[in-house]
Amino acid sequence: MRGKKMLKCLIVDDEPLAHDVILDYASELDYLNICAQAYRPLKAIEMLQEIEVDLIFLDIQMPKLNGLQMLSLLDHQPQVIITTAYEEYALQSYDYNVADYLLKPFRLDRFIQAVEKAKHNIEKESSHLSENEYLLIKSDKKLIKVKPQEIQYVESYGNYIKIWIDDDVIVTPQTLTSFSDQLPPSDFFKIHKSFVVNKKHFTFIEGNSLQMNNGNTLAISKNYKHAFMQFIEGK
Repeated sequence: MRGKKMLKCLIVDDEPLAHDVILDYASELDYLNICAQAYRPLKAIEMLQEIEVDLIFLDIQMPKLNGLQMLSLLDHQPQVIITTAYEEYALQSYDYNVADYLLKPFRLDRFIQAVEKAKHNIEKESSHLSENEYLLIKSDKKLIKVKPQEIQYVESYGNYIKIWIDDDVIVTPQTLTSFSDQLPPSDFFKIHKSFVVNKKHFTFIEGNSLQMNNGNTLAISKNYKHAFMQFIEGK
């Protein structure tokens, strides 16, 4: 479709009927391209070494390897929509940053809603700065040029944020969310409601504390720790 990015999609499900439902629903959205189908997770992993996709429709209960175990083996995870008959995996699935969780049987409107979430995430990721681009930050009547990789971490500070670069701090009137949305998602991760850190600038983790290169110690929220550990381990 002109003006819209086509999303390349992979279906991973051991049930042929599940493939048929997704294919039928996907035909209603002209920006979805089902470019590959797999009936076993190991086959899907093999396919993903040869092709690049934007979105995976992923079942959980499958022989030999379940869907979440498959995600833990991927070097790079595209957007994922879980499609399953089992609701008990919902909480665990969000540790893998899935876009949505669809319980079978799901309706077309719910399918479209999930796809729109994944599409929004993809568009958001494409708008992030690369590590070679500069941010222009307003602080104390100055406009400061900063490369993302120079930032150790960003701290929420009331109606302001503190941007830590080695031992220097830039204070600027922004929210933590709006600023972190501009940073490369491959390097930066939220570890607490008050902190977004650059994984290249910490020295060690001890318990629920993160030691940064500048000597500062940051708290890791229990709600973020599991996902953060997967992030730094490349899972």
